[in-house]
Amino acid sequence: MRTEVARSIHNPSPSPRTPSPSPMNALAQQLQQILPSAVTGTVVRCAGLTVAVADFPAPVGALAQISRISGEPVSAEVIGFRDDLTLLSPLADMAGVRHGDQVVLKQTTRWLPMGQNLLGRVIDATGRAVDGRPQPLLRERVRLDRPAPAPLDRPRIDEPLSTGVRAIDAMLTCGKGQRMGIFSGSGVGKSVTLGMMARYSNADVIVVALVGERGREVVEFLERDLGELGRQRSVVVVATSDEPALMRVHAASTATAVAEYFRDQGRDVLLLFDSLTRFALAQREIGLAAGEPPTTRGYPPSVFAMLPRLVERTGRTRQGSITAFYTVLVEGDDPHEPISDTVRGLLDGHTWLSRRLASHGHYPAIDVLQSVSRLMPQVTESRHQSAAAAVRSCLAVHQEHEDLLTIGAYRPGGNPQLDTAIAVRNSIQGLLRQSVEESSTVESAQRQLLAVYEEIQTAETRTLRAA
Repeated sequence: MRTEVARSIHNPSPSPRTPSPSPMNALAQQLQQILPSAVTGTVVRCAGLTVAVADFPAPVGALAQISRISGEPVSAEVIGFRDDLTLLSPLADMAGVRHGDQVVLKQTTRWLPMGQNLLGRVIDATGRAVDGRPQPLLRERVRLDRPAPAPLDRPRIDEPLSTGVRAIDAMLTCGKGQRMGIFSGSGVGKSVTLGMMARYSNADVIVVALVGERGREVVEFLERDLGELGRQRSVVVVATSDEPALMRVHAASTATAVAEYFRDQGRDVLLLFDSLTRFALAQREIGLAAGEPPTTRGYPPSVFAMLPRLVERTGRTRQGSITAFYTVLVEGDDPHEPISDTVRGLLDGHTWLSRRLASHGHYPAIDVLQSVSRLMPQVTESRHQSAAAAVRSCLAVHQEHEDLLTIGAYRPGGNPQLDTAIAVRNSIQGLLRQSVEESSTVESAQRQLLAVYEEIQTAETRTLRAA
């Protein structure tokens, strides 16, 4: 009898009213004990572009979700702290958010869906397709903000990349992995020049970032500038000017992450970024809302810290290359405004689009004398460099004496160099001008440049004999 009682104590039979837990329920109970409870907080204040949340110890850069009584929850990102409050910047309209709404932490690290099916698609800053077609099936995930490659992991740039723009390929030759800036005021032809690159470049993949553009211009760029030929091998990332500042900033990181993904697969990627100025303006909104002090022309320090982190992610690695062209909208055609000055020091060259040339019908309106490619000597032969230098010399001499030529005060024979520049003027203009429908390669641009160089040498010889 005692044995049976003891056995019943050590091995009690389950009660018919309390069934034993299933293996899945037991696993769920273990996970609840191991994993911490969700991090939550409460909205206490909305001011401008920020939401202040109490009792929410989330790290900077984390993704949170704000519940609303009416409407879907609002996604937001942690951008800083003030006193005992956590500051969030929303990724959508804050209408409906009120005091006391609950905030839940969703992610501490931002990831993007990625895959080959992105080619030919238009996506937003979160990686979601916005072209009206079904969402692409993307099986891989990449970090939104990756660190730049280590300096010693970057091979030398020694191979040219054809941009499809003859003036650049001939006079400002770029290498695979180079970073260039396109500087100009508004309405001088930046989008048209980028569209020509997207259609005619020999890069394997094109990634286009339209940051802060007008909504109307997105469709125009896709249909008029990019075209069906360019769109087939392109990924377009869009964040229009009416979207929150954080979405515009994330669009820059998303486009760069897409370019990094294809570069790591051994491809040569061309990143066309329009525009770096609007990216800086969006970050200025976020920085000022977070309480940063304004410094140069109202830009907070975070702007000048984020610019090098963004552009340094591009370039050449041992797997592939990202050749990047960043447009910079120059305020009042002033080349020395803060963003222009900062970007010029970060890039490997710059292309200046001239309003004066555009007003004369010269397209693309590239002012060769104000532009430079720092890596051109590494990716071209000596004869190519000599030909480009001769063309520059003719352009400089002609520009220096343009006033005399305009009023008819110059007589031939007075300046041999000017006589040569006048003789080859039309040939140089034919080299630097290019219609939108006309394609070009590095090889064809070099052949035309060398033909102009021979014409310059012939004109110099004729001028010396006449003297």
